[in-house]
Amino acid sequence: MIDCNKIAEAAAEELAGTDRYVVECTCTPSNEIELLIDSDTSVSIEDCVALSQAIEARFDRDEEDFSLTVASAGIGSDLKLLRQYRKLIGKPVEVLLANGVKLLAVLEAADDDGITLSYDEKVAVEGRKRKELQHVEKHYGFDEIKYTREYLDYK
Repeated sequence: MIDCNKIAEAAAEELAGTDRYVVECTCTPSNEIELLIDSDTSVSIEDCVALSQAIEARFDRDEEDFSLTVASAGIGSDLKLLRQYRKLIGKPVEVLLANGVKLLAVLEAADDDGITLSYDEKVAVEGRKRKELQHVEKHYGFDEIKYTREYLDYK
């Protein structure tokens, strides 16, 4: 079985000096490899093709046969790296918390400890029967988050 770390290292070397980076590399026992890349700007099909060809040139298919798919981490995919979070600061995101609560919020900040989100929330106000909508800003640790995705409003 081919070593996924070697593929990821080769990809990182090929992407050095660009704004593109490796997000994730997965391998199956039958040597089907999927390499996800992202960028601070955008990833084109040509970028994926060029990286695929460069990686395949580094490995001997006679020694070990494998299937390589290089793809961009799409809009609907979960954010995995802090660099991806930082790219989306100021933009809407969908966050599923570990307690099952789903939030649609604006990503205000991201650091090694977690993310800061701002959103409208119904809050109980003293002296009133009904909850009122208030704008809140809260910090969530990465251990409190199941996933975060970029949110696109199709309306």
